[in-house]
Amino acid sequence: MNFADRLVAATEEYGPLCVGLDPHAGRIPDLFGGDTPDGVEAWGLAMVEVAKGRTGVIKPQSAFYERHGWQGMRALTRILEAAREADLTVLMDAKRGDIGSTAAGYTAAFLAKDAPFPSDALTVNPYMGLDTLEPHVKAAEENGKGVIVLARTSNPGSADFQSKSLEGAPLFERIVEALSPMVERLKGDSGWSGLMLVTGATGPQEARRLRELAPHALFLVPGYGAQGAGAADAMSGFVLRGNRLSGGVVSASRSVSFPPEAQSASTLGEWRTAIAGAINAAQADLMAAAKR
Repeated sequence: MNFADRLVAATEEYGPLCVGLDPHAGRIPDLFGGDTPDGVEAWGLAMVEVAKGRTGVIKPQSAFYERHGWQGMRALTRILEAAREADLTVLMDAKRGDIGSTAAGYTAAFLAKDAPFPSDALTVNPYMGLDTLEPHVKAAEENGKGVIVLARTSNPGSADFQSKSLEGAPLFERIVEALSPMVERLKGDSGWSGLMLVTGATGPQEARRLRELAPHALFLVPGYGAQGAGAADAMSGFVLRGNRLSGGVVSASRSVSFPPEAQSASTLGEWRTAIAGAINAAQADLMAAAKR
């Protein structure tokens, strides 16, 4: 099945929440072994188990595994294997961006059929030009995968460059306009495209503008939860399909992976209850905002 169709099916079944698996330094509970490769692996596997049946989409941030060297990447591999067995859609947050054979190397790592870090989609940085995106889009076409392009990100400094005017419009708008042919190439039967756009929940007006420019692109929306944006702002670029908003996923990491109740848990049972509660609450909040 086309990636976009798989992602839309997952959100229709469970809701738009994407659970971020970001093992921040110093945050892995001692219950799992603390901030070590083994601790990261045990925590990640437990997160997958709790996420299963509560969401259809997860998003590991590669950097938090890379910092542990090869042992951390081994942990990531095992977590990805568990996610596949749990039928979770994996959005790999690695923000790659380079030319030619280097870009092809990244696609081989994450998007190929036999990728060592098998992912359903990969975040990429477009600022070196369209030729840096082509290997990813080609791999996505061949393997039923997705490509997630940075458009308007949620960090405070995003306006330093992304909002600068280029020929009468902000740079992020010009980038999205240039992506139009790639959006068409990755469209599925659902009408949505596997060429996703990152658009921060902290910029709802920009998200609405991006929806005008890219009506068929799914959105990956960071900034909900710990970064301060609410559900309504997070879904401002979604569109009405039937009786609810559709058009992508809303990512939450710290608020669902490290809620205070989980950090203070003294047993694995208490930890699972806290994580399940946080995921359920976020999903319910987003679903309430999506209903019309």
